[in-house]
Amino acid sequence: MKTVRAMVSGRVQGVGFRYFVKSEADRLGLYGYARNLGDGRVEVVVQGEVRAVDKLLKQLDIGPRYSSVSSVDLVEILDGFLYEGFLIG
Repeated sequence: MKTVRAMVSGRVQGVGFRYFVKSEADRLGLYGYARNLGDGRVEVVVQGEVRAVDKLLKQLDIGPRYSSVSSVDLVEILDGFLYEGFLIG
């Protein structure tokens, strides 16, 4: 089990980015959330099997059609909290 927080910068709000992440997370059987931040970034917390998490993290660099990702800052979370489902905030 792996949990990672990703802070995604660029043109990632108003382009369906959170819904793209949820779709990918659901497809990969992952848990967590994606939410817009006031500074224009999207925060993604993703939890699940290591290989699946790594696949989703690679997709964050690509994003949906109209997005433009400039950076993704990652931090592994070791607090042991377990998420249920994948939510959009």
